[in-house]
Amino acid sequence: MFKVLKKILQYPRLTQDYPRKPIDSSLFIGKPVIDGSKCSGCGECTSRCPSGAILENSETRIPEINYSTCIFCTLCEEVCPEGAAVMTTEFELAEKNRDEESYEELGKLVEKKIKKLFGRSLHIREVDAGSCNGCDYEINALNNPFNDIERFGIHFVASPRHADMLLVTGTASRNMELALLKTYEATPDPKLVVAVGACACSGGIFRGTYAVRDGISRVVPVDVYIPGCPPRPQAILYGILKAIDRI
Repeated sequence: MFKVLKKILQYPRLTQDYPRKPIDSSLFIGKPVIDGSKCSGCGECTSRCPSGAILENSETRIPEINYSTCIFCTLCEEVCPEGAAVMTTEFELAEKNRDEESYEELGKLVEKKIKKLFGRSLHIREVDAGSCNGCDYEINALNNPFNDIERFGIHFVASPRHADMLLVTGTASRNMELALLKTYEATPDPKLVVAVGACACSGGIFRGTYAVRDGISRVVPVDVYIPGCPPRPQAILYGILKAIDRI
């Protein structure tokens, strides 16, 4: 008993207050941006991007980044001779459509949203549709004491028949295409689908190969896209909140 009390006093409460309070993202690797005023148009970032996420605008000649394909590898920042490409700390990137530029504020508390929409907890089924497990590790981290997603009334379930939402990772590989489709069909309506990571959004670095479907939207309808390789747990939580707003 003494040892338990000693640990309680020794270690403070670790669970974060996000999204109630902004989180310190100073050490985060967020989305890359390109400063058009500094860019010389050399094309170094375009030619070196491993996922082909950077394309040159034919009118402005300034490179633009497709965040659903970007794997956040920081290479563009490293190779840019002018320092125009930089990695930011912005991680709240989930979008309802891949072409959206802006994103809305979190707004109301998560618990109130869930109770208003469902009258109970939100049940999520995680689906690996052919990932490297990087995004799956970040989803698992949502359940650790630091993130503690259950405090918002969000629970992961073992069966899609008990789920309100599918969190899907991976490229939708040919071998997992049928399994993903069956999981989607087994989930009762109304259901939400969230694509987690660059692979689920667009196929990522595997896009265009014979073994993948270039993102899960080729197999099932998607409500929210969360870019990143992999996205942080906070970014995934933000995407879940955005998906709830869509009902």
